[in-house]
Amino acid sequence: MQTEKVVEHIVNWLKDYAVNAGVNGFVVGVSGGIDSAVTSTLCARTGLDVLCVEMPIHQAESHVTRAQDHIVSLTNAFSNVSDTRTDLTAVFDTFKNEVFAEGDQATIDMALANTRARLRMTTLYYYAGLYKLLVVGTGNKVEDFGVGFFTKYGDGGVDLSPIADLMKSEVYQLGKYLKVSESIMEADPSDGLFGDARSDEDQIGASYPELEWAMEMVADGKQETHFSGRALEVFKIYKRLHLLNAHKMSSIPTCKIPTKF
Repeated sequence: MQTEKVVEHIVNWLKDYAVNAGVNGFVVGVSGGIDSAVTSTLCARTGLDVLCVEMPIHQAESHVTRAQDHIVSLTNAFSNVSDTRTDLTAVFDTFKNEVFAEGDQATIDMALANTRARLRMTTLYYYAGLYKLLVVGTGNKVEDFGVGFFTKYGDGGVDLSPIADLMKSEVYQLGKYLKVSESIMEADPSDGLFGDARSDEDQIGASYPELEWAMEMVADGKQETHFSGRALEVFKIYKRLHLLNAHKMSSIPTCKIPTKF
């Protein structure tokens, strides 16, 4: 990958899209992870207004520190970047106390994790409406089109996705080129939706390099019979999640009414 050209292409794409949409710039949720760090930096390079929003909800301290450090670095480097902190912990707790919870604890925990993402989406769109900005997605190709590792109408609710055609490994290449901090570059990828330090790999059961491999194998038409051992295990994980989360990656099913009616 020609990293410099990819960066230039994305920055120009972002700027053209915003100008054609008649908006002032972008709003990005900054989590302390590599995807949001790269995305917010790309947005900053457009020269248009960029609002970085930190939205902690019972967040692990390491996530908070990395997010804050990145925002400080970005606002110091780019005069067009501003930031705000919206602590959604109390909002989340109020919601949690008002709804009833039935079922096994794992199901309840997942429902609440997705609620966190949807509260953050609502917050980003609030600021987008307030300042005439576009909500920028931070999902990469494996998450958005491979295993569907995002919350429907949460972090999946965005106006545009600048890095969704890049594998996670390619996002790291951009991060290195853009001089994203070592603390972010070296941190285990995590969605931060459970209030602890569990990683994406802990949840998925496979690392991003493994998932990238499986995505490529599926694209090449490979079947389970081609693999054994860990390779077979990863291939099955990828296929299962791709099927399970297909509803996130497809258009909303619409009931078409026959013209004769």
